Amino acid sequence: MKKISTPIIREISYNSSAIDDFENEIRDEKNSKYLLRYPTIYIVNDEVKPNKYSVYVGETNNIKRRTSEHLQDDSRMDTFWKSIDESDDAKMFLIGHDHFNKSLTLDIENKLMHYMTGVDAVEIVHNGRSNQQDEYYTSDELDPIFYKIWRQLRRIDKNLFPVLSVIRDSAIFKASPFHRLTSEQLVAKDTIVMKIEEALNRDKVGQLILVKGEAGAGKTVLLSNLFYDLTQMAAENGDNSILRGRTQTLLVNHDQQLKVYAQIADKLGIRSKNNSEIVEKPTKFINDHLGKKMVDVVLVDEAHLLWTQGKQSYQGENQLDDLLKCARVVVAVFDPNQILSREQYWGLDKLNRMTLDALSEGKLVELHNQMRIDGNKNTVEWIRRITDEQQITNIPMDNKYDLKVFNSPEELYYRLSKKSLNEESGISRLLATFDWKYIDQKKPDNGYKYWNVTVGDFSMPWNLQLPQTKEQKRRNKGLAWAEQEQTIGEVGSTFTIQGFDLNYAGVIIGPSVKYRDGKIIFDKSASQNTKAKQRRTYEGQKIDASETLLKNELNVLLTRGVHGLYIYAVDEQLQNKLLEAQKGRL
Repeated sequence: MKKISTPIIREISYNSSAIDDFENEIRDEKNSKYLLRYPTIYIVNDEVKPNKYSVYVGETNNIKRRTSEHLQDDSRMDTFWKSIDESDDAKMFLIGHDHFNKSLTLDIENKLMHYMTGVDAVEIVHNGRSNQQDEYYTSDELDPIFYKIWRQLRRIDKNLFPVLSVIRDSAIFKASPFHRLTSEQLVAKDTIVMKIEEALNRDKVGQLILVKGEAGAGKTVLLSNLFYDLTQMAAENGDNSILRGRTQTLLVNHDQQLKVYAQIADKLGIRSKNNSEIVEKPTKFINDHLGKKMVDVVLVDEAHLLWTQGKQSYQGENQLDDLLKCARVVVAVFDPNQILSREQYWGLDKLNRMTLDALSEGKLVELHNQMRIDGNKNTVEWIRRITDEQQITNIPMDNKYDLKVFNSPEELYYRLSKKSLNEESGISRLLATFDWKYIDQKKPDNGYKYWNVTVGDFSMPWNLQLPQTKEQKRRNKGLAWAEQEQTIGEVGSTFTIQGFDLNYAGVIIGPSVKYRDGKIIFDKSASQNTKAKQRRTYEGQKIDASETLLKNELNVLLTRGVHGLYIYAVDEQLQNKLLEAQKGRL
């Protein structure tokens, strides 16, 4: 195994005289060349309020010249550098290494930005680019050098550089635009950008680019990366002449996911008072733009959550159709197997037509890799067989993925809560099919304090009910449900967990999912999910889509766990079949 030397890190004040003094101090030191003449990485940081920082991550071949450019030139045009120039407390971590080259420093710069967006103490991360590199001579040294750098930085400042596992658990880290894209995602991104450029260059309107992939295929990361890059290309100094000056908006019809995108936009300086609508929900966007000035590019995450009927403040008939009237190009991330409510229902004929139209125009992008479930192929296939075919086969052996059926919800929760207390195990939460009553903004009429998921003697409140102290409310502001510490005492539903992942997911499969005559069936009479079981009018006819929607509900819940899935089923025959499948583990 190749031995990786220790990085050289110095913390100095960030001003012109401090750089000169530093250069004079270390000029005669043995390793000075790695900081003064080799490629280096630097992290400029300023404490803008107690324990809250504004940060810039950069790389350069000449730190003295780069510092001068930032303080003398950039400070005239950029508010961040102006504030740094005027600050008495701004500091810089200068990082060198004997193996640094241009590609490696660009990759580490990108990785540092990725992690620092997930640091709670960091309010803004500055740097207008994403620098993922392809393969190069020392690319295998990226991770070991990065981890050595982070450990050293953590010794200096634990607040600014917390434990990496804590950062990885944050929803903003998981949806960050700085993830290293797979080759499949890179090809998809290039295709999307090319199609956007083609549509804008030819002054087309209402162009749909459809991005399809099952749960965990990496759709959100792709969209986040695309969103960030488009904002950089659209900037006044952007290097893409077609996209420069173009407008874009990211939409998602999911409150929890909206919080995450808003956090990303705020931390990266994408959203401001002048363009607060750059991240918002579809209804507000449509109401503000339909019949008015068009936006150039609209990105829609979780497009399967768009409404296909009028509801509340939305007076139209199909939100995707209306978005195509509001934008020149709509990039829609869509998974029909995650449609959960009757108001989101699409008929199979319309779904097929939309897909075929996109395919015929070269505007269908498909992701096939499973990015979430860190198990082997057989484990992924076992879960897919349940959700796609309603079949239960023997649970496969998998040393990487902890898949277990428990004899009771108490046993399941005990194992899950132990995982949640282990910092290395990360966020673990309990989920359930929507088979127990819950009415938002209303108290139960049976004398109980909360709407509960109850199985025998086991009882736990549904999500978003437990009280929070003022300090908890402050810490939880902007955080998704699963990230809030008190939610280990709640049960999540598809409506809070869709679009997110958990390191370990515990799923109580309620009585709406049964096992009869060798197959899983769905019993809408046992479900409390009125959004799934009630009939609706679709294209002039009353339709019952409950079987499809309840199947999709199960699909969403069973595909949340990255490292493990714990299951208990209320239906006796289903529970027995799952335990039998566990005994027959291959």
